[in-house]
Amino acid sequence: MNDDERVSGSPIDLGHLAEQTFGNADLEAEVLRLFLKQSRDCLDRLSTAPDAGAAHLLLGSARGIGARAVAEAASALEAALLRGFDGGADLVRLREAVVAATAFIEARLGGRG
Repeated sequence: MNDDERVSGSPIDLGHLAEQTFGNADLEAEVLRLFLKQSRDCLDRLSTAPDAGAAHLLLGSARGIGARAVAEAASALEAALLRGFDGGADLVRLREAVVAATAFIEARLGGRG
């Protein structure tokens, strides 16, 4: 977590996101929309039949946009599932992190979503 995240409590590291999208607002919006879709798809998949692959996919996607809390929760869930645990508490934590990131992204996209 960088200083901006600690101060603002933002679920997305906007500095990281800007680096990944080269400061291009259209590219940023597209990447954020892709994250919204992928996070919904992964959570649906994890709710139906938890598997480490879906957690890993969400982990990579979250890291790409700087959604650190989502990435940390996805990593914990992936590790639990790989160890043979059901990851119930980790899945709850992941859902909460995705909800926070989604709300932030939707507000950021405004009419561009």
